[in-house]
Parts: sequence; structure tokens; C-alpha cells
Amino acid sequence: MDQVAPMLRRVVARNPSPFTWHGTGTYVVGDGNVAVVDPGPDIAEHIDALLAALEGETITHLLVTHTHRDHSPACRAVQAATGARTYGFGRHGSGRIDAGTQVEEGADADFVPDVHLAHGDVVSGDGWSVECVHTPGHTSNHMCFQWREEKALFSGDHVMGWSTTIISPPDGDIASYLESLELLLARDDACYWPTHGPCIRDPKPLVEGLIAHRLERAEEIRACLVEGVDRIAEMVPRMYVDLPETMYRAAARSVFSTLIYLVDRGEVSCEGKLDAAARFVLVAV
Repeated sequence: MDQVAPMLRRVVARNPSPFTWHGTGTYVVGDGNVAVVDPGPDIAEHIDALLAALEGETITHLLVTHTHRDHSPACRAVQAATGARTYGFGRHGSGRIDAGTQVEEGADADFVPDVHLAHGDVVSGDGWSVECVHTPGHTSNHMCFQWREEKALFSGDHVMGWSTTIISPPDGDIASYLESLELLLARDDACYWPTHGPCIRDPKPLVEGLIAHRLERAEEIRACLVEGVDRIAEMVPRMYVDLPETMYRAAARSVFSTLIYLVDRGEVSCEGKLDAAARFVLVAV
């Protein structure tokens, strides 16, 4: 475990991948009585390292940004060992299921927080407090946490320090993601501590760049449609020329999410059912 700032430590799980970079960063806020942000994947080595590093201290809060399998599953083992309560927006997909949408499988469906959090809630501990910032987009239950004493935002996967965020429908939603990024631009956070990647010391230019990037992707899709490239499988290699083919499937999910966004705006239509295999058409204006 590394001391990355006063009152802040981080241990990185050994689960590197094209989606996690060097691995999932689990943060520890405070000294003595501490909060753990994103306990991480269910990897015994990671859980043991976290508990060993905090021997003699008390974990009072387990804060979860969202329920992908590299973020929340370790809660069960840590909670069993310590009795700490879990805090989060809700179960996986709760921001979409409650609206009648069936979300994808493959996430941590077993996680249900002991304490359900809403936007603007404040959670306090021994010498620290966090404000809850609901940021749907990457997932519908994604919650960032601002460490209020330092104005430092634990940004989870909403804003990462090494890559753009994958938006995979139906739980991932580009319109919600863009709205959540605009929400961050209106805030006064001094820095971000993402779950993957280094601290972001000057966050607003990065957030502005992320918004611009998504709008540029939408323009690339419009250009594809003008040229008669009307299926996602054909768009991906044209739009992601430097991306390894092993990552095409992930890129296709983000393209599909952007197409849903354009369909909802009335700028694009599709033949038949709206799914990733559909043929899309640019709507004349």
C-alpha cells in the first residue's frame, strides 16, 4: 500500500488488463478509523494485502463507485472480516432497471449496499467526510465521492487517468454520461483520484476533452453513414484505426451507445429492431 497524499493511501490489485490498466486502485481515506473506496475484485491476494496493510486500524465504511466486477466484489470478504457497512447508489443497473430497462449480465449482481446513497448525500467518518455525486453513464449506478476536506473527487470509472471510459448499453448511456460530465464541469473539485490511472491534478480541461471526444465520435458516425458505412461492424475499423482487433468488441459497444444517442435525438434511424446488428440510416434534415 502506498501513501499517495496526506490521509490517503492506495493499494492496486494485480488485475491488469486493457480495461483496468495496471489494475484496480483501492483507496483508504483517514487514519485509525478509515473508509475504503472501491474495495476491488474478489482476488484473495488483493484482499489479504488490503487487510494486512490496515491491521490495527478499523474500516468503518466501504464506499463503492459502481458494481463492475473489478470494483465491488471484494466488499463481501472485507465486510466478513471487519463488519464494515457498504455504501453505494444501489444494485447493478438500479438506475435503469427502475425505469423498466433490462441491463446486461456480467457485473456484480450480488452487491446490494447496506446504505443506499443519493446525489448530494454526505457520509462522515473520523476526520473525513465525502459528498455523493451521482454520475450515471458508464453505469447507471455510478457514484463519485468528493473528499470534502481536500476537495478531491474519487471519480471511479467516470473519469479515468489513462483512457476514455467504455459506455456499454443498455446500462451504459452516452446521454447520461455527457450530462454527468457537464455536472463535473460545474463543480469546484481540485483534483480527481480515479480507480484506474494516476491523480488528475487539473481536471476541467480533461473533462472538456472527454465531452469533445464523444461529440467527435458522433461526427465520425455521421460521416460513415454519409459514405454508406451503415453497420457497426464496418464502422469500428474505420473509426478506431489504431485499435487492436482484440478491442473491437469493446469499441463496438461504445459506437452502439452513440448510435442510440443519435437515434434518440432523431438524427439517425435504424431498420427494424434497435440493436448492435441493425443497419443505420442518417435522417435528412
